[in-house]
Amino acid sequence: MNMGKAKRRCGFCRTGFLVGMLWMIGNGFGGDDVKAADWPIYRGVNHDGISEETNWKSDWTKAGPKVLWRGSVGTGYSSIVVSQGRAYTMGNHGGEKDGGKEPETDTIYCFDAVTGQVIWKHSYPCALQPLYYEGGTLSTPTVDGSEVYAFSKMGDLFCLDAATGKVKWQVNVNKDLGFKLPTWSFSSSPLVVDERLILNLGSAGVALDKKTGTVIWENGKEVCGYSTPVPREIEGQKCVVLGGAVEIIGVRIEDGKVLWTYPFTNKHKATAADMLVRGNEVFASSAYGRGCVKVKIAGGKASLVFDNKVMRNLMSCSMLRGDQIYGFDEYELKCIDFADSRERWARKGYGKGSLMMSADGRMVVMGEQGEMAIVQANPEEFELLARAQVLPAGMCRTVPVLANGLIYARNARGDVVCLDVR
Repeated sequence: MNMGKAKRRCGFCRTGFLVGMLWMIGNGFGGDDVKAADWPIYRGVNHDGISEETNWKSDWTKAGPKVLWRGSVGTGYSSIVVSQGRAYTMGNHGGEKDGGKEPETDTIYCFDAVTGQVIWKHSYPCALQPLYYEGGTLSTPTVDGSEVYAFSKMGDLFCLDAATGKVKWQVNVNKDLGFKLPTWSFSSSPLVVDERLILNLGSAGVALDKKTGTVIWENGKEVCGYSTPVPREIEGQKCVVLGGAVEIIGVRIEDGKVLWTYPFTNKHKATAADMLVRGNEVFASSAYGRGCVKVKIAGGKASLVFDNKVMRNLMSCSMLRGDQIYGFDEYELKCIDFADSRERWARKGYGKGSLMMSADGRMVVMGEQGEMAIVQANPEEFELLARAQVLPAGMCRTVPVLANGLIYARNARGDVVCLDVR
């Protein structure tokens, strides 16, 4: 960008002022009682798709929420993470264009979270690999302090400086470590627990040293599932719960020991939605005609509570609030009981969409054609609060993100929007 020193300094001041104001609001120094929060990892710091924020605007006019900025990041389904005034995502460029073929390349983007200015980007060769979908990136970056971890569908795992994008270490888990690619390649988002970087890879997960990328433990090289590991404590054991290719698995974080398993698969061996865990009960859902199960862990064994087709998550994860589960059963947004899976209500009109929630139960629902709706989590009825077309019509199944009073959303083509709901 061409600008003089004075103009550049003023721009930085404005950006710093906005970020500073957001920090003050988030830490209770604003005029209202606002609780703002970063979103540094896929599905948030509690790994449940629920933001701790409550004071944000959903009483939109017919024009919809204020658009703060728009961007373009290339083809993919990666969601957005936000940390320390920066927003990160990934996309793929290249392939067949204008009668020719360009090199297929992934790019990791770092934006100023408030202005949308690109702070840095890091690119590397990676196949678009469209297979019954648009192709492109699947995993979402993870920010851990001063590092950001990014994982490509073909196995490129990067540790980068979060502020500059400088590569600290990298490894390809397929070519260098021998982990087999599933049909739609790798999609697990990185999970950091203490010094371990955990991924849904191989037969039952793998943990690497987050500082070096060296393997701490693994459980075989076979084809993995597509979900992201969820860290929880079950029966006094600190573990991760993940959806493998053919089963739900509980794995001890310390040493990778498989604590329990339960059969759960579909014709494509594709469980993409993360598990929901409450106490010693685990809920899993997948599409392709499979449905959902809930199992109870006792004495190191998993026993069935229910198994039916009332909730079939394709890509989007369900959420647990109170005693209800909210999620997409294929083309229907549904509310079901966590105890026995009884259906409370169902609503069509959003396609195979995605959703997240704030702590007060307001759900941000993305329809698969770029329409956003705010829906109150209410087990008694579907309660629509607002709706607006926020992205161009086109496939949109990536989960939206609410962070520091801003909502971020993207579609498969790579259109990104940041909405101001402060």
